[in-house]
Amino acid sequence: MTKPLLGNKESFLAFQHLNFRRFIFSKFMLTLALQIQFVVLSWQVYEITHDPLSLGFIGLAEAIPAVGLALYGGYISDRSDRRKILVWVQGLMIVCTGILTYLSYHYSSLPLSQQSAFPFYVIMFGIGILRGFYSPAQFPLMTQVVPREAYANSSAWNSTFWHIAVVLGSSGGGLMLGFFGKNTSYIVVLVCMLIGFLQIVRIPPQPIQEIKPGEKMMSNIREGLRFVFSNQAILGALTLDLIAVLFGGATAMLPSFASDILHVGEKGFGFLRAAPFAGSVIIALYMTRYPPLKNAGKRLLFCVAGFSVCMIAFALSRNFYLSLFILALSGAFDNVSVVIRSLIMQLMTPDHMRGRVSSVSTMFISSSNEIGAFESGFAAKLLGLIPSVIIGGSIALTSVAAAGVALPEMRKLDLSKA
Repeated sequence: MTKPLLGNKESFLAFQHLNFRRFIFSKFMLTLALQIQFVVLSWQVYEITHDPLSLGFIGLAEAIPAVGLALYGGYISDRSDRRKILVWVQGLMIVCTGILTYLSYHYSSLPLSQQSAFPFYVIMFGIGILRGFYSPAQFPLMTQVVPREAYANSSAWNSTFWHIAVVLGSSGGGLMLGFFGKNTSYIVVLVCMLIGFLQIVRIPPQPIQEIKPGEKMMSNIREGLRFVFSNQAILGALTLDLIAVLFGGATAMLPSFASDILHVGEKGFGFLRAAPFAGSVIIALYMTRYPPLKNAGKRLLFCVAGFSVCMIAFALSRNFYLSLFILALSGAFDNVSVVIRSLIMQLMTPDHMRGRVSSVSTMFISSSNEIGAFESGFAAKLLGLIPSVIIGGSIALTSVAAAGVALPEMRKLDLSKA
């Protein structure tokens, strides 16, 4: 029987630090809010347009500014109090959600023929701008509020709480949408965001990294890029995530699958959204005690391959319960790769470069998730919904084989020795 790498007490090592508890609760509430908001907004847009491509535009509207500003956000993160950045960003997100709530109340009195999806894209563009600064600051802040010996445990719990928030937000968003409607759902989003904001405010100011005198912004950014692209483990983990979700993900098309393929309506859509994250939570809780340090590179390749196969199987399924199981399994595979990538970045990145390295990660992740949503919508429009997911999953599977051959340092990576 495999022995746990961490004992019962050590399984909660990160929670011994007050500021980590504040950080993780704030992130949990913000993630919960954004997931509910995305579920309701995506259904609302599809209700207005009845076009899968419109779902892709939601992701694109958020990804363009997030990717475009990420490197600058990383530069600011390495030269500023990261806690202060998050305070400003989360406060402005509350403003964006307030505008969205007002818009939803206004639309509720209009027939669908007089509603437009354009204002929703504008709001998502604004949230994308804020994400360009949030993502490069939040990961380094988490690293600042725990000691090095708690990195693996903090990464596992960070992933666990993120996925729990997504499970609750996805399923809760769908159920609230079905039972209480859009307007009430947006009010809940506002309350959750406010609670998260109050927690991040309670974290004391954090020390700012030492700045080299006379260093220019572009040379500072190039230094971060050179570090990422010269490190096979970091580059390989980010690239695999990019290709797998960019081409292999079917999450953005779930409204179409729920409505047109599985015929399960709004409530079924909520459960489909929650299924991948339910699988993620189960495996994440396991990893708080059994962190995937040994043979991390091989595990990463295996899990990305497993995720890709699940996407192909989901496209072929016509049974709602089988589809739920496949999505849950895909979430488990995906989360192992997420935790391994997080550990690689924590253990292999110097303190003074964490913001810039996180900004590159933001670019890859935003590209895979939000631009991937657009790619999924465009491919579904061009090739048909089911063929597009099968072809995308096959491309992702091929990338795993290519990475295994082209990146031997990543394949042989063992984080238990780091």
